[in-house]
Amino acid sequence: MSGRVADVAIVGGGLAGGLIALALHRAHPEWALQLIERDAVLGGNHRWSWFSSDLSAAGEALLEPFRQVHWDSGYEVRFPRLCRQLEAGYRSLASEDFDAALKRLLTPEAIRLDASVAALDADGVTLESGERIAARRVIDCRSFTPSPHLLGGWQIFMGRHLALPAAHGVERPVIMDATVTQNAPAGNGGAYRFVYVLPLAEREVFIEDTYYAETPALDRQLLSVRLDQYAARHGWGDGLPIGHETGVLPVITGGNFAAYLASIRIHGVAVAGARGGFTHPLTSYTVPIAVENALAIAARGDLDGPRLAAFCEHRARAHWRKTGIYRALGRMLFKAAEPERRVDIFQRFYALPEGLIERFYACHSTLADKARVLIGKPPVSIRRAIRALAGKGDPLTMEKVT
Repeated sequence: MSGRVADVAIVGGGLAGGLIALALHRAHPEWALQLIERDAVLGGNHRWSWFSSDLSAAGEALLEPFRQVHWDSGYEVRFPRLCRQLEAGYRSLASEDFDAALKRLLTPEAIRLDASVAALDADGVTLESGERIAARRVIDCRSFTPSPHLLGGWQIFMGRHLALPAAHGVERPVIMDATVTQNAPAGNGGAYRFVYVLPLAEREVFIEDTYYAETPALDRQLLSVRLDQYAARHGWGDGLPIGHETGVLPVITGGNFAAYLASIRIHGVAVAGARGGFTHPLTSYTVPIAVENALAIAARGDLDGPRLAAFCEHRARAHWRKTGIYRALGRMLFKAAEPERRVDIFQRFYALPEGLIERFYACHSTLADKARVLIGKPPVSIRRAIRALAGKGDPLTMEKVT
């Protein structure tokens, strides 16, 4: 930048940081942006998906430049006692397409890759190389920070993209195939498990084995074997792996959010993305939340650094308040259901009206939706349900990761 002070420096080039950069670039094309990412690509190694009904017209416009896979014939869920096809369209975006689009849409000097950050403050960012990037506004979009101030469990997954020698014949995504064995990895205290299936092309399929567990231990060998078994069962055993991903995401069931914010707060620095609490507490669903946040920040881009930081924190606190129902359901999952019965919670949920399900994923549940989710006979004992709803959970720390 030849010594020029950036109008905004965004630390972290994942989904949240990249979308904020794009939204700000569109709102203020004259601004000098710096999108700073420690890795060699933007977006990491991920695949993000969402329902076609999740986004506003402005949100759809923000994502329009990114190459996406579209399914307009609905999607399926499969449980031991419920198989259902729902009508909503589904969308998916691969991180390599996210990276390519941002490099095309932003100016080359706006993107800094392989740039590890040593420190950030209200006036700029210091890289580990010693370089200082001065900025009028700094937005922290780095990864979620495990914290004893937050409680819950973990969503653990491994995905594999297969190229097949023949057409697979799958017409629509299978968001949850929970007809698979529900046993948990050794030492993980029981888990809810399902497989996620995306037919990306006539001869390409993406399968992901996912489970919810009390500890964040990722057993790569076990998950790889499970993917082999699932592929073989569906006639895809001779597919060629052309991509993969793994992840360990927090499932937040409670905690002291004010204390968490205080623990990560840097005076005058705005915090967004998962680090700022902008996720779905139960599903870790991020696209509609990240899009809404990017548009909101771009609309208030005229704020100076400290006021932008206060604006983002206000939005984070509001998001925490409105997502209490999802944390309550997380407590039901982890604390009320016996491990082998956890599948029943999701099975009951997916029998509810389709509009409710879509609003649930987008964190737009109405009061009527929340009542409908909680009213009725729960798929667990009443005593355990009451105890779980009144309880909290385990600290979200990562000491047990392997």
